[in-house]
Amino acid sequence: MRNPLHFLLPLLLPFLPLLPLSLAVNSTFTNPILPGWHSDPSCIYHAPSLTFFCAVSTFIAFPGLPIYASQDLINWKLISHVWNRESQIPGLSWGTPGQQDGMYAPTLRYHDGEFWVVCEWIGGGGGGQVLTGLKGVLFRSKDPYEENGWGDALIFDVDKIDPDLFWDDDGKLYVATQGVILQELDLEKGELSVPAVPLWNGTGGVWPEGPHIYKKDGWYYLMIAEGGTALNHAITIARARSVKGPYEAYTGGNPILTNRRTGEWFQTVGHGDLFQDGKGKWWGMCLATRGGPEWKVFPMGREAVLFPVTWEEGEWPVLEPVRGRMSGWELPAPSRNISRGSGPWIREPDVYDFSVAGEPIPGNLMYWRVPREGVVTTTAKGLQMIPSRNNVTGVVTPASPNLELSGQRGMAFIGRRQTDTLFDFSVDLVGFRPSGVGSVGSEAGITVFLTQLNHIDLGVVLLPDPNGTSTLSLRFRTEVPPSMAQQRPAEKVIAIPAAWENETIRLQVSTLNTTHYELSASIANSPTSKIVVGSAWAGLVSGGTGPFTGVLVGVYATCNGAGSGLNCPNGGDKAFWQRWRYTGRGQEVAAGVVV
Repeated sequence: MRNPLHFLLPLLLPFLPLLPLSLAVNSTFTNPILPGWHSDPSCIYHAPSLTFFCAVSTFIAFPGLPIYASQDLINWKLISHVWNRESQIPGLSWGTPGQQDGMYAPTLRYHDGEFWVVCEWIGGGGGGQVLTGLKGVLFRSKDPYEENGWGDALIFDVDKIDPDLFWDDDGKLYVATQGVILQELDLEKGELSVPAVPLWNGTGGVWPEGPHIYKKDGWYYLMIAEGGTALNHAITIARARSVKGPYEAYTGGNPILTNRRTGEWFQTVGHGDLFQDGKGKWWGMCLATRGGPEWKVFPMGREAVLFPVTWEEGEWPVLEPVRGRMSGWELPAPSRNISRGSGPWIREPDVYDFSVAGEPIPGNLMYWRVPREGVVTTTAKGLQMIPSRNNVTGVVTPASPNLELSGQRGMAFIGRRQTDTLFDFSVDLVGFRPSGVGSVGSEAGITVFLTQLNHIDLGVVLLPDPNGTSTLSLRFRTEVPPSMAQQRPAEKVIAIPAAWENETIRLQVSTLNTTHYELSASIANSPTSKIVVGSAWAGLVSGGTGPFTGVLVGVYATCNGAGSGLNCPNGGDKAFWQRWRYTGRGQEVAAGVVV
């Protein structure tokens, strides 16, 4: 949206020294700031290091709860994951059956020389920590750049989701949760005080949640999300003179941020957090999905967006509406002066060759649950993957007696977020020769993965042919819920040409346009050999069984149920991956507008 000052500035230039800062400077930027699946952002400004930090939800994906750092609010580097070791909460991941279970809605804060991240785990548990239903999970670190700096979790009982952290002037630590209710947290006992103090139930929208408390100018401000996480999502606010209330709703314009009942490209706007920069100016981050009010094609799920906030002394905060092109406060000077951390800058392409044994796996690659030890390793031959008995779908019913086929014991899968509307992703499959045929045969491939029940795959597999023998083939197929069955493309199989014998196969996913994927294969380094095997509508991996997540593109290996227990026959046919590439080609920031 064009700022009116663009027209007034020529007339105002002689008077700029006399104008307030809010009128004298202006900057523009493009949302989303954290593109791809980055829901429920919580952010702070750490003045000693002149650095902004943000945490987001990851549910059962592992490693979980990534921490991003920036010194200019535009360039963000992945520096660590809060949940990065199985030993932090033993048995938790494998004991959780649901596709949308896991780490929900973190709050990130800095207090008394430490970084604190609290969230709740929804789902089951096992091993050393049995987490059933809801549990509060609190992590602390003095150095957020070090994975091992994040300690083991403090686990406490909680009845509601979306815990916040707030220290009052007397040093007491409070946790506000959905509802919205307030309790003190005893760090020694790992217990919340009872009974909980009811604070505010919002303005009438469903699911008042995602609370954050701020103290400013003698007031306690309580900002929440309500209206549900779909098209009615919104941010509302109330305030009180005491942390325990009574809270009075803002009557001058609740909700203070939403795009509901609009034609805006960014929808589901809500669940936000507010913070200041080094000059005292206020900003906010919240989640949003791209796709307009039709809300049918949004494969990247809920992304993190940035907006300026005006918050005058004693007044209510004014949040700028979320758009693809934003204008607001002067941004900090552009900077990439962050050298530490385990991951890349979020807008950088992936250029991973996997040619060095023992090299760290890149920090932006993710698993679906904690993987089995040794399933994915780096070798001189490439990224080695030992296949799992379950394929990318597995048997996902919680009551299934075959847990080893469900994916709960870890899948042979690794991927990265789709972070661009238009992109190219390719990876080379080296020397893979599958055994077994068809439904019990070995398979390795690439996938556009939302959940185990929503994905688009291209695999290399032995399949029976009309001559009664088997043929090495490329198989394109999708997994979607029944509601999407009519849009589901037919399975397609193409025999791999004889000329490809003993050649390295390059598998690729590209976006044909803003709404469709194309999956293809070729001989590595021979673009003219490319075979397009299938295409699919991005709506097949939008919402569905993963309304809280977003697409991961990656690789998998499986023996499709052959073998017993957790093991494929003879350990399975290993897949080796080289030359992993991901390159973004454009972001759709408004309907039909790609930058």
